[in-house]
Amino acid sequence: MECGLAATLFFFEKLLKGKIMALIKFGGGVVQMSGSIAGNTFARNRYGNYARARTKPTNPNTELQQAARSAMSMLTTRWAQTLTAVQRTAWNLYGSNVNMLNKLGETIQLSGFNHFVRSNTFLARYSLTVIDAGPVVFELPEADPAFAITASEATQQYTVTFDDGLDWASEDGAYMEFLCGQPQNAQRNFFAGPWKGIRYFTGSAGVPLASPLPISTLHVITEGQHLWVRARIRRADGRVSQPFRADILCAA
Repeated sequence: MECGLAATLFFFEKLLKGKIMALIKFGGGVVQMSGSIAGNTFARNRYGNYARARTKPTNPNTELQQAARSAMSMLTTRWAQTLTAVQRTAWNLYGSNVNMLNKLGETIQLSGFNHFVRSNTFLARYSLTVIDAGPVVFELPEADPAFAITASEATQQYTVTFDDGLDWASEDGAYMEFLCGQPQNAQRNFFAGPWKGIRYFTGSAGVPLASPLPISTLHVITEGQHLWVRARIRRADGRVSQPFRADILCAA
């Protein structure tokens, strides 16, 4: 009893000091947790909930990290100093009408600023045109149910199969963005990141995309490795789908 009380007091002490990063869903006790508390990180994969020692990643300050930070800084300034009050209101209205999922799978609404950054970070990093006007369609683009990949050691390429009948493929200013994970051993059955951007396909009203299409790999891949690719659909009005993924064992 005393141990339980001590643990509870420790928990709320950390909470009050702002040191708790975990999301906790209360029921008959703690029934779900995601994030970090002190030296422990809690998460869930296909096999259920798990905890591991929290590790602090190194900060090599790579070109990719610099590009991401630069994009975030630019968009933060643009939201405050470039967007009009009408445009910010439109993004806020979009955010209040679009449901998202948090780490626990619960429905939440993001702020207009969050959606503005979510929609434009990719565009800013690839020097594409940033979208200032908030979307007026209050729903996320659908994920691609046909999304699949193959990979070849010989060509060092992925071949991406997708539904080229979806609206984005024939829409100017729309994209399908791809991120890949570092190759893993064949016995690895799940992958949670980190992900790195490798390429994107651009929709076109004049010459719609036709599936399948190749993309070059970011890492050197070898026969038998387990590979993961994650994608998002980005519509011309700034709406971004939830991520969807595919995995494959690399062929010769």
